[in-house]
Amino acid sequence: MPEVSTSATPAPELAPAPRFTLRQRILLRLIIAAGYGFIRLIGPTLRLEIVGVQNAIQIRSTGEPGIGTLWHRCIFTAAWVWRNRGVVVLNTVNFDGQWTRRVVERLGFGTAQGSSSRGAVEGLLAMGRQLEAGNHVAFTIDGPRGPRYVAKPGAVILARRTGSPISAVHFGLQWALTFKNAWDLFQIPLPFSAAVMFVAPPIYVPKEGGPEVMKQKQEELQAALERVRDAAESWFDLTEGERDNLRDQYHGRISQPKS
Repeated sequence: MPEVSTSATPAPELAPAPRFTLRQRILLRLIIAAGYGFIRLIGPTLRLEIVGVQNAIQIRSTGEPGIGTLWHRCIFTAAWVWRNRGVVVLNTVNFDGQWTRRVVERLGFGTAQGSSSRGAVEGLLAMGRQLEAGNHVAFTIDGPRGPRYVAKPGAVILARRTGSPISAVHFGLQWALTFKNAWDLFQIPLPFSAAVMFVAPPIYVPKEGGPEVMKQKQEELQAALERVRDAAESWFDLTEGERDNLRDQYHGRISQPKS
């Protein structure tokens, strides 16, 4: 996902504009300006290392659009790292979804409207159309409201329908503000923090896969997301030798441990 660039940002999916009160509209403008400005302020100071970058290159080299997946906790850092690449993200039509939508669109993302409940089918159809048009898409796979670190099935369903590979990604931060009372343990990196992004090998779902195959692939995705999360979250507590060992695993120089 991080290696892919597009010449133009795809147009957002059209959806009925939600009606907000005047107070909500004013608040929306303030939040959008603050959110975008904050990302633009902190993002350039981050020092990023990517572990497993060849897994993203593997997807790019096939010419196929990919399905990026990450935990909701990582949105802030991902928004900066994946900016201006034309990646399409799914967002809800409620108030939170609308300010998030406008912030990420200013960062060069495309958006598709949907939700994890009532609008789930419509959202997946919209994301499917984006993949068919050749655009990469991304899911905060436990969003929008959890439970934390439990992958929803949307990415696997979409991968079977389109044949696109799934990429599991996680961002670890050396210094960060963690919202410990938030359901997702949301993180905002502190200025000049080191950051690491782990990218797991791509997961393919056969189009003819039945319920057992879908269950297996869902478990495979859950395990991959947990594996990159644990590696990224522990990264800055490891010795350099331990980091080299993980780099070797994700570059295929030694076998990765079984989940």
